[in-house]
Amino acid sequence: MRRRPVAAILPDEMEKPSARNPNSRICFLATLSAFFWFLLLYFHFAVLGNQSPKLTPITVTFQQPRKSLGSQTLIEAPPPPSFPFARALQTALNKSDRCGGRYIYVHDLPSRFNEDMLKKCRTLSLWTNMCKFTTNAGLGPPLENVKGVFSDTGWYATNQFVVDVIFSNRMKQYDCLTQDPSLAAAFFVPFYAGFDIARYLWGYNISVRDSASLDLVDWLVRRPEWKIMNGRDHFLVAGRITWDFRRLSEDESDWGNKLLFLPAARNMSMLVVESSPWNANDFGIPYPTYFHPAKDDDVFIWQERMRRLERKWLFSFAGAPRPDNPKSIRGQIIDQCKRSKVGKLLECDFGESKCHSPSSIMQMFQGSLFCLQPQGDSYTRRSAFDSMLAGCIPVFFHPGSAYTQYTWHLPKNYTKYSVFIPEDDIRKRNVSIEERLTQIPEEEVRIMREEVISLIPRLVYADPRSKLETLKDAFDVSVQAVIDKVTNLRKDIMEGRTDDNFIEENSWKYALLDAGQREVGPHEWDPFFSKPKDGNADSSDLSSEAAKNSWKNEQRDTS
Repeated sequence: MRRRPVAAILPDEMEKPSARNPNSRICFLATLSAFFWFLLLYFHFAVLGNQSPKLTPITVTFQQPRKSLGSQTLIEAPPPPSFPFARALQTALNKSDRCGGRYIYVHDLPSRFNEDMLKKCRTLSLWTNMCKFTTNAGLGPPLENVKGVFSDTGWYATNQFVVDVIFSNRMKQYDCLTQDPSLAAAFFVPFYAGFDIARYLWGYNISVRDSASLDLVDWLVRRPEWKIMNGRDHFLVAGRITWDFRRLSEDESDWGNKLLFLPAARNMSMLVVESSPWNANDFGIPYPTYFHPAKDDDVFIWQERMRRLERKWLFSFAGAPRPDNPKSIRGQIIDQCKRSKVGKLLECDFGESKCHSPSSIMQMFQGSLFCLQPQGDSYTRRSAFDSMLAGCIPVFFHPGSAYTQYTWHLPKNYTKYSVFIPEDDIRKRNVSIEERLTQIPEEEVRIMREEVISLIPRLVYADPRSKLETLKDAFDVSVQAVIDKVTNLRKDIMEGRTDDNFIEENSWKYALLDAGQREVGPHEWDPFFSKPKDGNADSSDLSSEAAKNSWKNEQRDTS
């Protein structure tokens, strides 16, 4: 229809009102308002949205969830980014995977780091022929049960410094090994660190002592598995005390190597038979005993036998004095044993000694209610584990001898399985050990002894050539503790938690915290671990000289 010319519209028609005009205006205003709101929303979401600062994109493993609430769409907090260890954590959620969260990846090290050392076993110790002790997967030669002290099977003349070999051989039959690093809960490094340093402790310069450790670290940091967490998911085992791997200086006369001070090694966990209270990269595991069960029944039968034994001695001690160490209380302990009618003493010294006879040692421990375990040249001694294997309640005189060392294997409540008599009570106050132990009620002694006997499975290393079915031995406990440590660290990383307040010098305190605790404070054992201002020794003078003495005295007694 053609439009009418404006000039053809008559004045009368212009002045005449239309009946449809008000509705047309309302429709026009509504349309205009809707158009305005459309433009406003478009400007807000399209224009301003594109002008917002751009964030660095984060790769996620699943879609960002949204929730609707009426006419609004709420965006939940973004999920954590994907991590190279995310798959390993997710395996723990798979209930059909019996190894979920437990896989271990073992590095295939060049043989110079392990097996080649065993081929030259005569060089592993200056005074001891270690060749016989590396036989039988590291257990040593079998012990004959001449005196009826042992079981008929499972007993070996095991050297106290062969955990490197025992642990590595146990790992070979671990039921959750993997060659896929993305599944690994932890990475095992089968480096015989204890044997490495033992062959060079005397008469070798520091470059020789450090050589294998430096080569190992160089080899590891080049591996893609290392880059997953820069080694914080790696662990190795050394069957010697931590001080052999903590040389404080580059002085040729200083003791040991510097493995545990290497930057890369600080990220790893090192399992040693004695750890440092003030460092966070080493952890105490039990010394090997003479007992290596091949099946569960071996353990059950032994435990029942220890329960039935009659113990005629109130307390006993096997060891030698330390006349060159003015802080040692061994002299006073030996004197008290000699004066007591209910105390038994097995004196140790160089040459032919009953302390070199496993049957003599175990026979005495089996006949004693309490076994005295003072410090030697370092905090710990194998004798503590031999005595507990015999069902004898250990008596410690320094918390570093067990309580802050073996927190994976022993109860945090030390009163459940041991007696603690502070060294100063013996050294300065001349407290009678006999009187102190006699005061303990008979029922309490029975409960403590039962606790000690119940701990036996987790304190011994099973025969690496067999496998326990229901029991967890020292190896199992240690591996699970490492896995738990790495898993918790990974979760902290994913959730953005950091330990900014962590004080490494208080490492011994953190091991004693309850689950969920992160902060440490004053502790009753602070005086035992106080360090002089130079920071080079502790109150027990654990210096290079003490480490040297420990090496010498391992030939004298049970350390």
